[in-house]
Order: sequence, then C-alpha cells, then structure tokens
Amino acid sequence: MSWLRMLFVVRGSVLPQIWMQLAIVAALAGVVTFTRGDLFGWRVGLTYVPFTSIGVALAIFLGFRNTASYERYWEARKLWGSMLNASRSLSRQYIAWVDDREAAGSFVYRLIGFAHALRHHLRGTDPLPELANVVDAPLHAALRAAHCRPMLILQSLGNTVADAARREGLHPQIAAVMEQGLTELATVLGGCERIANTPIPFAYSVIIHRTVSIYCLLLPFGLLSNAGILTPFMVTFVAYTFLALDALNEELEDPFGSMPNDLPLVALSTGIEITLRELLGERELPRATPAEHFVLP
Repeated sequence: MSWLRMLFVVRGSVLPQIWMQLAIVAALAGVVTFTRGDLFGWRVGLTYVPFTSIGVALAIFLGFRNTASYERYWEARKLWGSMLNASRSLSRQYIAWVDDREAAGSFVYRLIGFAHALRHHLRGTDPLPELANVVDAPLHAALRAAHCRPMLILQSLGNTVADAARREGLHPQIAAVMEQGLTELATVLGGCERIANTPIPFAYSVIIHRTVSIYCLLLPFGLLSNAGILTPFMVTFVAYTFLALDALNEELEDPFGSMPNDLPLVALSTGIEITLRELLGERELPRATPAEHFVLP
C-alpha cells in the first residue's frame, strides 16, 4: 500500500471509534481560539510547559499499556498457530497409521470442528449450526448440552485414538505421540480461555481514559499563546495520537473479538479446515476467508 493511501484509509484504523471524541476536542479548541482563552469571562492562564511534561509521561504510560495489550494479542496468535501445527500432525498421523478411510475422515473432521468450536467458544457465539456439517449426529447431540464444547470434541478424539490402539492395531508409540498432540490442543484451549477471561484490570483502563480525556480537553489553553490560529489543528492532531493509542489498546486487549484489529479467527479456522480437508484428498474446498483487518477498501 502506498504511503498516500495509508494516510486516508479508514477500515482497520480506530478512527470510526474516536471520531466523536475528536470532534468534541476540535470544537472546544475552536471555541478557545475564537475567544482567545476566555472561559465565561475568566481567562485561563495556562502555558505549554506543564503539557509537555505530562504529555511525555502519558506517552510512556500508553506505551506500557500498548505493550501489555500487544503481548496478549501475540500470545493468542501463537496459540492459534500451535493449533494449526497440532491439527496437521494429528491428521497426518491418523491417516497414515489407521487403515480406515471412513474413520480417518471422521477424525479429521472433528479436528476441524474443534477449530470452529474454539472460535465460537471465545466469541460467545453458537457453533452448533456450523458443527452440524463436521461432526456426527451423536456428538452433535452431546454438544448441545455441553458448556465447553471444544473440550468435549477433544475427549471424543482421545477416545478414538484409544480405540484405534486397542482394536485397529495402532502402534502404542504412535498413540502416545498422538496423545501429546491432543494435549497440545488442550493447552491451546486453556491458554485462549486464560486470555479471554483475564482482562487488564478495569482501574488501569479508567486511569488512562480519564487522563487522556482531561489532557486533550485542557490542551487548547496551553497551546493558544504559541500556536495561535493553528491551535485547533495542533490540538486535534495530538488528541488523535493519544485517543487512537487508547482505543487501539482496548481492541488488542481482547484479541478474540470481532473488531478490525482483533485476530481474524474466521480466516484462521477456515484455513485450518482447508488444510485438513486437503490431507483427506478432497478437491472441493471452502474458499479462503481473507483476514478481516487486512481487507482495505
């Protein structure tokens, strides 16, 4: 993407979330500029000096918050990458070592169901309509009453591996390796639940919201004497930086949501489905879903 187009892109940015705050700050800056800093007959005597010091401290504070939020985002992405690797390995091992094409298809499709069920589990949506196409009827019926549906699918996969070791001659060492793969999927599930169920402390977010808001609302009085008629522009630019960082941190804090900068879980789970169905030799595959936050107008 060219740098000029990047200047005006809206999708994927946080501008739709903060435009109202920016409009309020810009309007206030315009009023302050027009009245030359008089507020109801009282002249607010502020200079840019305290705002410089506070701005540096606020930028560092936002930087720490950004680091904490991005660590959650990147850990979530690594967990989904681990799920892709484990699903591929399990599918390859079962197809290679169990001489039953129908059983292999059922096993691989339940791995696909695990990926979709985990996506819905993290987003709090209903996976049953989508799972009806990838799991058998008894398992689908059991999933209706389950609280943690991905874990129930893992249990079903574990039972299948155990049965294959007992009845179909699956080598015990291969069964043990496959059990490790299922354990890795359980670790992915637990890691994602930990991120989703442990938000950054609320008081921390409140402090940042209040500090950024007060700073942006008082900034016109501090810049007026130096920026003059350019005060509204300068204030809006500074406010955009701080408000955008604050909004972005809030998005990244929950990487499993459906905001533009969250993880593209639909694209990731669909990619897993395509890969696993290819291992079964299928040719009619679902279309790859583009990552939501990379789709630009």
